Amino acid sequence: MKHIAFLAESLLVTTDWQLPTELPSVAFCWPRPITTLQGRDAVCIYRLDYPVDCDGYQLVPLRQTHGRLSQDEYLLAGKAAELLYWDSNSKFCGCCGGPMRWQTEISKQCPYCGKELWPSPATAVIVRVTRGDEMLMIQSHKFKGDMYGHVAGFVETGETLEQCVARELMEETKIRVKNLRYFGSQPWPYPYGLMVAFTADYESGELEIQRKELRKAGWFRRDHLPTIPDEASISRWLIDDWLKERRT
Repeated sequence: MKHIAFLAESLLVTTDWQLPTELPSVAFCWPRPITTLQGRDAVCIYRLDYPVDCDGYQLVPLRQTHGRLSQDEYLLAGKAAELLYWDSNSKFCGCCGGPMRWQTEISKQCPYCGKELWPSPATAVIVRVTRGDEMLMIQSHKFKGDMYGHVAGFVETGETLEQCVARELMEETKIRVKNLRYFGSQPWPYPYGLMVAFTADYESGELEIQRKELRKAGWFRRDHLPTIPDEASISRWLIDDWLKERRT
């Protein structure tokens, strides 16, 4: 059995970059089984009470484990992180205020009014816009350093994914697009979301950024890209796919 243990946002892994099959002798709280991925055996997740200082183990921020853990274990750890976040934000019933109780591995129920609750990650869209041999890239105030990425935003109630793409582009850049195409999706446990990616072609509009959201934006050619996201992000996958198109 694999064990997934977190201290705040850091994951406990072995020094040879695996999820541990045994845990060091430290205090834990809230051990629970979670639903498995790809037919794996049962997995237990834990919150650590205090830092671990044991030979053979290390505590590493979850995002830094991407590319070091196997993809399967990284996804398992991400799912566990989202469940821990959801648990900490669903202690009480939103209808009657009663304390929620675990009902299944991924659901809770209020013992007073019967209200059932399941994890519902926030859905966001992200879009790669190209204009000939150029790609639109933006720098959000939330980005660290001088990194650039793509326009992204959360889907609003009553809005389709496609409508969200159009709205976010207009709000942040004043750009309109055509030929919108689904690219892929990615669980995003930072802390609790699902990223849905699209590609699109520029149609019209002069680039004008929303200063409240963005620091910079521009059109970039393949041979003159700015600092781009790391491989853990679907934004990077969109960029790598665009570069691959040119090579092929």
